[in-house]
Formats: sequence, structure tokens, C-alpha cells
Amino acid sequence: MIDVLDNKRTATRFRILVEIAERQPAVSQGEIADAVGVTSQAVSEYIRELVEDGFVEKEGRSRYRVTNEGVDWLFGAATDVRRFADHVTEDVLGSVQEDAAIALKPVNEGQTVTLSIADGLLQARPGDGEATGVATTDAEAGEVVGVTGFEGVIDLEPGEVTILQVPPIRSDEDPPLDRLTDAVETADLVAAAGVEAVGALRRIDHEPATNFGAGEVAADAASRGLDVVVVATTDAVGRVTDALRDSDVSYAVT
Repeated sequence: MIDVLDNKRTATRFRILVEIAERQPAVSQGEIADAVGVTSQAVSEYIRELVEDGFVEKEGRSRYRVTNEGVDWLFGAATDVRRFADHVTEDVLGSVQEDAAIALKPVNEGQTVTLSIADGLLQARPGDGEATGVATTDAEAGEVVGVTGFEGVIDLEPGEVTILQVPPIRSDEDPPLDRLTDAVETADLVAAAGVEAVGALRRIDHEPATNFGAGEVAADAASRGLDVVVVATTDAVGRVTDALRDSDVSYAVT
């Protein structure tokens, strides 16, 4: 594994390679120096080493391009950075941040609470459990309570995302209304992508929860344990699946 946080030189090498990839093929060493915070002479030396290592190829005066080997190195380094950031935000800061939950029973400030998720919302009730926190406010049942000092893991099964395609307006096909009816009856949340999708849902007397950012909404809801149906115009399916893949959420397209 490549640890770009191991030393300053490796981190600078990573940043310069990123700048080359972003600016290629016309590369201004002065602009890179300003962006990275080193001298132009240092940038020149780094680029020379990157060329020698096969990560960058020179195409002419001030013209460079990142090679496939350089791209692979960047991907590996970026993955390490992302994992470290996830560790900081989830493991380190997660225990000190304050979040909001719905109190299931009356809670007093400073009291230990057990955490769970229902209907996509964080919930808290007094007592110990597998996932706990400490209340930072008083709250009656049904009110919002502040929680910090998170420990343990909430037992949560990710939801499923099903994408149902409907034909675009230019098509002579009819939307599969029977399948839509069956699908929305069992879904926790229904989203629409495309005007034709909204129209198809309205034909079965069902209003979508949202018709904006359907993929992002579905990904967030599924991560909170909700089963989601996204009705999408054929032309919009790609945007929905891209958002789900970016969030590492599994889905099925029918």
C-alpha cells in the first residue's frame, strides 16, 4: 500500500502528480509550484523523478502526460487518503461529535441511551445496549434529543434499491403500471427520475417522495435501512445508477 501521509516528500510527489493530471498536456511548473507551495525548481526536480519512474511521460517543452502507471499509483494513494479520512471522521470524530435522535422515552441530560434506527431516523431510549451514547439535552418522548459519546455499532440491515424503468415520451410503449403498483406497495420510499416517471406514478395514484436527486436520495435511504423503489425514465437510469455506485449501494434494475 502507498501511504502518502508517511512523509512530506511522498505527499508532495502525490500533489504534483495530481496537478499534472489536472493540467495535462500543457503544464506550467510555476502554477504547480504556487498550488503545492514549493519552488519551481523543486517542481522541476519532482517531475524529472516522475518521468524516470515511468509515472509521467514528456511530450515536448512544458508538455507532460500521466502514464497508466502514474494513474494506478494515484488511485492507490487516493484510496489510502480516503481510508484515513474515513477513519478520522467515523472512528475518531464519530465518538466526539453531537448528533440528534428521536427520544422514545423521556431522557435526561447526561443519561446513557441505547441507539437504534427506525424509518431512517436515529432513535434513543434510556439504558445500555450494543450501541450507546450520552444525552446532551433533556427530552420528552417523541422530542429531539442531542447525543454524543457514541460507542458500539447499530445493528442495521441495509435496505434494497430497485430501479423500475419507464419509457420516454417519444416511445410508443406504455409504462408497466401493474409492476409499478406492486413495487410501490412494499417500498418504504419511492423516488422518481424524469417527468415520465412522475407521470407514471400519478397514473397509479402514487406521488413520489422526491423527483430530484433520486439516486442520491435512494442511496442515503438504503444506508439507513429503507427499501427504496426508484421509477426512472430510461434516459435517466444511468444518472441514478452512477449515484448508487458512488455510494457503494447495491441495486437491481428491471
